[in-house]
Amino acid sequence: MKTKFTPYQKRLFIFLSVATFFEGYDFLALAQILPNLRNDFGLTAFDAGLLFAFVNFGTIVAWLLIRRADQWGRRNVMMITIVGYTIFTFLSGLAWDVWSFAIFQFIARIFLIGEWATSMVYASEEYPSDRRGTVIGVLQAFSSLGAIFCAGITPFLLSSAYGWRTVYLVGVLPLVVLAFARRNLKETQRFIDMKAEGKQSSGDFFAILKGPHRKRVLQLSSIWFITYACSHTAVSFWKDFAVNERAFSDGDVALALTVASLVSMPMVFFSGKMLDVIGRKKGATIIFILTSGGVFFAYTLQGQYPLMFALIFAIFGVSAVLPALNTFTTELFPTEIRSDAFAWTNNLIGRIGYVISPIFIGWAAEQWSWGAAIRPTAVFPLIALLLIWWLLPETKGKDLDETAQIQA
Repeated sequence: MKTKFTPYQKRLFIFLSVATFFEGYDFLALAQILPNLRNDFGLTAFDAGLLFAFVNFGTIVAWLLIRRADQWGRRNVMMITIVGYTIFTFLSGLAWDVWSFAIFQFIARIFLIGEWATSMVYASEEYPSDRRGTVIGVLQAFSSLGAIFCAGITPFLLSSAYGWRTVYLVGVLPLVVLAFARRNLKETQRFIDMKAEGKQSSGDFFAILKGPHRKRVLQLSSIWFITYACSHTAVSFWKDFAVNERAFSDGDVALALTVASLVSMPMVFFSGKMLDVIGRKKGATIIFILTSGGVFFAYTLQGQYPLMFALIFAIFGVSAVLPALNTFTTELFPTEIRSDAFAWTNNLIGRIGYVISPIFIGWAAEQWSWGAAIRPTAVFPLIALLLIWWLLPETKGKDLDETAQIQA
C-alpha cells in the first residue's frame, strides 16, 4: 500500500511544482525568441551558439550556490534562488544590447538551476521511498508544462509592442507570487536530523573527491555530461531548424511545439511512476532509447506532421532523462553531501556538456546545416544508457539511508 502524503507534503508538492514550472519556461524561452533575438542584435548562427554557451555557463556556476545547501540548509538556498531568479528575469526583459541580455540571463540561470536542483533534493528527502521516483518525475513534468505554456504564448507576446522582451516581463508576475509563498517553506527533516547528529558538511570544496564517494561522483558526472551533450541542443535550436530548413512560420513552430509538448506531457508525468514500478534501470532504458530516436528524426524528417510526431519523443526525452538521472543522483549520496554531490555531478562537471555543445553545434550548423549538426548527437543518450547499466546500482524502493551506503 502506498504511503500517504501529509498535509505539508501536499503543500510542498504544489510549491515545488510551481518552482520547476519556470525551469521549463525559461529553457524554451530563449529557444523560442532566438530568431527574433538574432534579427534584433544581428547575430549569426555561430553567435547564437556562443550566446547559448555563455548563458548556460551560469548553470555551471550554480554549483557554488547549490552545494551551500549542505551548510546553509535547503530552505535558505531555495529562498535565495527564487528572489534572485525573479530579479534577473525582469532585468533580461529590459536588456539594451546582446551583452546586457547575456549577462542578465547568465545570472538568472545561476539562480534558476539552483532552485531546480534544490527542489530535487527537497523531493528526495521529504517523500517516501515508494513514491520518490513518481514525485521527481511529476515535478519534472511541471517543467514540461512550463515549456508548453511558453510555446503557446510566445507567438502572441512576440507580436506585442515590446516583442521578445515581453516573454521575460510576463514571466516575472507568477514569480513574485512564488517569492511570497516561500515564507511557509520548512527545512527538510533529514537536514535537521543531520545537524542534530553533528554530520554537517565541512564546506571544503574538494572534500567529496577525497572521500569514499569520489568514484560515484565521476561516474554520474560522465553520464550527465554525455546526456546533456544531446538533450540541451535537441530543442534549443529546433525552431531555427524548422524556420530556416523546413520553411516553418512562427505559427507553425508554435503549433508543433505546443502539440508535441502537450502529447509528451502525460508521458513525462508517467516516467517517474515508471521508475518506481519497473525500476530505475529499466525505466531509463525506455527513456533514453526514445530520446535518441526522437532527436534524430526531429532533425531528419520532412513535413509538419512527421516532424511534429518526432518532436513528441524529443521533448519527452529531454524532459524525462532528468527525473531518471535526478533520482540516481539524489539517492546514491548521504544527506550531509547530497547537495554537494548534485552540484558536482550535474552542475560543475555534467553541465560542461550543456555549455560546450551549443558552440560546436552552432559552428557545425554554419558549415553544413542545423540538421546535419544535431543528428549525430542522437548517439549520446545510447552511450549514457550503457554507462547506467554498467556503473549504477538499482535503487528502486530502497530507503535513502540504504541507497547512500551502496559503494561504487
